[in-house]
Amino acid sequence: MNATQAAKEGGTERDPALVVAGVRLLVDPAGALYEPQARALIVADLHLEKGSSFARRGMMLPPYDTAATLARLTVVIARWRPRAVVALGDSFHDGQGPDRLAPDDADRLSALRRGREWIWIAGNHDPEIPAHVGGERLNEMRLGELILRHEPAPHGAHGEIAGHLHPVAVIGGRRRAYVTDGQRVVAPAFGAYAGGLNLHHPAIARLFSGRRVAHVLGKDSVHAVCASKCAAGA
Repeated sequence: MNATQAAKEGGTERDPALVVAGVRLLVDPAGALYEPQARALIVADLHLEKGSSFARRGMMLPPYDTAATLARLTVVIARWRPRAVVALGDSFHDGQGPDRLAPDDADRLSALRRGREWIWIAGNHDPEIPAHVGGERLNEMRLGELILRHEPAPHGAHGEIAGHLHPVAVIGGRRRAYVTDGQRVVAPAFGAYAGGLNLHHPAIARLFSGRRVAHVLGKDSVHAVCASKCAAGA
């Protein structure tokens, strides 16, 4: 019995793997998926420059979110050495975010792209990332049996990996989590300042027809947990 099967039967197991539409993906505790066949790293909702976006509206946040998010992404990329990186939309918090990047952050992002494919999936916060950022821009993309997009389709989407909803599991505290029924998966936000939505919220729960499993991210490990074991509410 694998960890996902155990979780579906009400248990909890530590396992870095997630299977969707028959495709085995490795889960990094920092909040990324790795597809070994294509050597592709998948991250969702970086929300770069969220701090500066809020500051422009008079809500002062420490302006360090982009540096923190890129630093964590640097570690993940060094760990997996992917051939391609796919960012599942809302990579920038707004359309002007790329122009507000500090020079050091722009240089770091450029260094991360170097020597690999980089695909920006369009999100609702950043539908048009400017060309000077580099990389390729797509509304959605196929990766073998998988379909990668920002917002989950309203009805069953076999093999879908999407972001947008920032799921969290409440189990000994609020923890970011991938949510799946084996047919599709909703990915947690990677960004340092991105919030989270309880996986029992109707916006998330209604997407799944099968029993849901939360792949809950810890500091150094990932645990597959039956969603029914996670608390509702905050």
